[in-house]
Parts: sequence; C-alpha cells; structure tokens
Amino acid sequence: MTIRVLLADDQALLRGTFRLLIDSCEDLEVVAEAADGAEAVALARAHRPDVVVMDVRMPGTDGLAATETICADPALAATRVLILTTFENDEHVARALRAGASGFLGKYVTTDALLDAVRTVAAGQSLLSPGATKALIAQFLAIPPPAPAPATPGFAELTNREREVMKLAAEGWSNAEIAAELHLSVLTVRTHVQRAMAKLGARDRAQLVVLAYKNGLVPPGANERRA
Repeated sequence: MTIRVLLADDQALLRGTFRLLIDSCEDLEVVAEAADGAEAVALARAHRPDVVVMDVRMPGTDGLAATETICADPALAATRVLILTTFENDEHVARALRAGASGFLGKYVTTDALLDAVRTVAAGQSLLSPGATKALIAQFLAIPPPAPAPATPGFAELTNREREVMKLAAEGWSNAEIAAELHLSVLTVRTHVQRAMAKLGARDRAQLVVLAYKNGLVPPGANERRA
C-alpha cells in the first residue's frame, strides 16, 4: 500500500527536494504541498494523507498551530504528523508532542533518514528509538505544561503492569529493554503498550509517552534512563 504524504514547508526548494526523494520510492507518494500552516490544515482535510511532514517555522499559521489543529480533528485521526525541527526551542517541541505529533526529524537529514522516518510514522510508530532522540524527548517532555491537567480518561483503568511499562517507555526504554528489565517477553511488553494506548486513546507511542508525563508517571525534571 502506498503511503500518502503531505509536505508543509515555506521553502519551495526544500519541498521540491523532498518531493523528488519521496516520489522516487514505489511505496511513497506526495499528494500535496503547503507553504504555511493554514494551507497544510486545509490540504490535510482535503487529501487525508497518511503522514504530514511539517516544518515548525512558517509564515502566518505556523507548524505548531497546524499540528494542534490536525491532531485534534477526528476526521484526521489516521493522519500522523512528522515535525521538521532543529531542536532550537524546547517549549515548541514539547507543545508539538502534547498536540499529538508522532516524531521529529532534523531539517537537513540524510535521504535514507527522511524516507525511513516517513515509513516509521506511517506504521503508527514514533521516532523515539535513536539514543539521541530519546534524550531530547525526555528533556522536552520534562517541561511542565502551562497548567496542571486533569487525569486522562482511561488512566484509572490501567493495570499496575501497564503503568510500569508505560513509565519505562516514557523514560526512553525500548520494548526489548523493558522486557529484559521486567523479565517479560517482548511480545508481552508490546501487548501492554498496545493495551495502554487503547485505554488512553493514544494514537501512537509518542502520544503514550506524553500521557505518561501528563499523568505523573514520570515527574518533570526526571533524568533519562541509564546509558
């Protein structure tokens, strides 16, 4: 099945480069291009892409506001947002995560990294695996939101084991690492993750990590797991 991609960036040259790369793959297709956030939202609603590759800094409606709108739209529940960022502003990245972004990508990435990122996000996974990204995610999510949020619906229904697995995932542990730590199989850990996501209505692992922080499983300022 072809993965349908929407590109949102105010730089036409960069959009054109990304389009050439993506369209060169048999399993990927660019369905539309947007020059600002408002256009990205409109085109997402018109084309229902699998993935939106979203720049943060754009004129008018920026990528963060557009991400919030797309991720809050029930009609776009199947659409994933992949943020283009240079990790310059912690608050911006934290805001994008809380809004429902599925992952992050450096703006000047390698060709293979871009294509792999699109496929990863389209598959419902999040870009939380590489060690450097894990550290950044933990740092950004440690920034408290503007005001305390009520418990997420379904949080009280989580089992102790599901909370334990969710906490470790939020600290940057992979399924294999969690399995080794808790003396479980990787399949069992994956099942706990999927059940937690279903109970909390999380669209992917990235959002599950956000909810772990929001609900106090990982306190703000917590250190990332051991190397």
